[in-house]
Formats: sequence, C-alpha cells, structure tokens
Amino acid sequence: MTNKKILITGGAGFIGSHVVRRFLEKYTNYHIYNLDALTYAGNLENLSDVEHATNYTFIKGDITDEDFINNLFSEHKFDSVIHLAAESHVDRSIKDPLAFVRTNIIGTVALLNAFKNCWKDNFEDKLFYHISTDEVYGSLGQTGLFTESTPYDPNSPYSASKASSDHFVRAYGETYNMPYVITNCSNNYGQNQFPEKLIPLFINNIINKKALPVYGDGNYTRDWLYVKDHAIAIDLVFHEGKLGETYNIGGFNEWKNIDLVRLLCQQMDLKLGREKGSSEELITYVKDRPGHDLRYAIDASKIKNELGWQPSVTFEQGLEKTINWYLENETWLNHVTSGEYKLYYEKQYS
Repeated sequence: MTNKKILITGGAGFIGSHVVRRFLEKYTNYHIYNLDALTYAGNLENLSDVEHATNYTFIKGDITDEDFINNLFSEHKFDSVIHLAAESHVDRSIKDPLAFVRTNIIGTVALLNAFKNCWKDNFEDKLFYHISTDEVYGSLGQTGLFTESTPYDPNSPYSASKASSDHFVRAYGETYNMPYVITNCSNNYGQNQFPEKLIPLFINNIINKKALPVYGDGNYTRDWLYVKDHAIAIDLVFHEGKLGETYNIGGFNEWKNIDLVRLLCQQMDLKLGREKGSSEELITYVKDRPGHDLRYAIDASKIKNELGWQPSVTFEQGLEKTINWYLENETWLNHVTSGEYKLYYEKQYS
C-alpha cells in the first residue's frame, strides 16, 4: 500500500488522535486526512505536535452531512477509511439516544454510501475499516469471554447504535462487495482521554479532592486496553487483516471497577505525595445506571494468533504512564475541563 490517501474519521478524539499520529509518523508515503466535527470530545490540541506534517490535512466536518461527505470523496478519492468517529459515552446515550442514532448509524451509512459511490465496482486495494466496541455483545456472567462469533445483545442506546453500524458495514460488504474489516475493542485508557470517562475523570477529581462516584457496588468488571496498544492493533489489522473479518481487541486484563479505583487512588497518593489512603476516602457509591452490564471480557486470541498482536504493557504499567501524562499536562486538562480547548481550532484554522 503505497501513496495511500486515508480518511480517518474522529481523528481529533482520544483513540483517533493516537491512530493519526502513528500513521503520520510511520507511513510518510501516506497522506492522512483527519475528519472531525470537533464536538465536546474532539480536540486538536491532541495533535499539536504533528499538525504541520506535510502528509497531513485536517478537515472540519460532520459525517452525518451526506452532501458534504459525498463532495469530500469526489474531491479527494480516498483509498481507505478508518472510521472511528462516534458518540461513545453510555451515560450520554441514555439521556439523548437520537444523537447516537444520528452519528453512529446515519453517519456510518453516509460514509459507506460515499465510499461505494466513489469507487463503484473498482474496489481493488481499497478498504473500509470500522472500529467498534465489545459492548455490542451485551453482558457476561462470572465466566466466559466474548469471541468474534458471540451473538450481539446490546443493552444501552450506545451499544445498540454501534451494533447497528456493525451490521450496516457487513451488509454493504455482502450486498456491494465492499472490502471491509471490523474490530471490536474493550475499554481504552491512556493519554488525551476526555475526562468524562472513568480513569481521567477520577484522576482529575483526585487532583482536586472531589468525590469519586462509583456506580452500584463497584463490582462491574471491564477489560482494559492501553490506547497505544490499540493503535498498534489498528495498524496491524489495516495492513494485514483479512477482508470481511472481525477481530476482537482486548487487554487480557479484567478489573472490577472498585479494585481499579483503589489502585488508581494508591498510585495517585504516591505521585502527589499524599498520605496513604487519603484518596480512597473520596470514593462515593452512587445510584446505578439503567441497563448496566455486569462484565465485559474479550478473547483476543484471533488477532494474537493471526497477526501476532498482544498488549505491550501491564495495566499497572499503563496506568502509571497515564497518570504521569495527566500530571505533566495539567494545561491540557484545564483546557478540556474549562472548554478552552475549543478556542484552539479558531486560533489555528480561522
């Protein structure tokens, strides 16, 4: 794949920015187009270190705007799409399901249509790569793992919208012979994550000695994946994954929420020079959210066996790297929590 023109949607977001950076730095013969609507979680400060790369173009736009997307494909003739743009927070989906329908379903179909219409039947060396979530599989009991053949059983508006988008990608593959791959990943954590998600939210709250709200009894279990390892996996699947296949990407790393929070408190107390156990005193149990899945856990043996991928860090190592980054980048954190990050686009692209 030489001289590729790759459209990465949601490239100013948490995971997307790490993917954009990896592709820009590793594949200088590719031109990377970053399409992002710059809503609350899209932040161009995430890419300030690479924004002047000669093989990089940022485009501000909405994937649900069909005319805009069609014109974009007509103008640039993207060889490949890495589709990360999505509404992704379960709590937000409970409050506003239609926003998730618009972005995650309608937006995905708009991209599929534009890709199909751009290349007609000439899909040689083309690829539509759709990034999804393990939440489409529903909830596990105390045992078992999600595999690529696990039936879909979404329990929130967010996971239902992602399940729908997965189905549309497969349907376009079958109906129009469009080349595609899909990956379903577990909970990501790491640098640049918007502080509404558990780990950055709690890091920020501990810094400011605010309550740490834990849902229910705190025994909900998640599989955690370091974001840079996810970017490496996406790189591998993009270049070596089999067309029409699904790959589950997980951290082999299950943690109950309350155990994760306690580990985070312990590491933060050490980093901040606070008395041992002081941050744990901030833990506050709050009313459970509706449809809360008990446990997610991914069997990532397929991507390990076929493509040779596995996580590069333990959770303890990744968490320490994450904490260090947030403590060293308080300006970024302050901009995000205050909303000042929105001014970056106006300053850079006015």
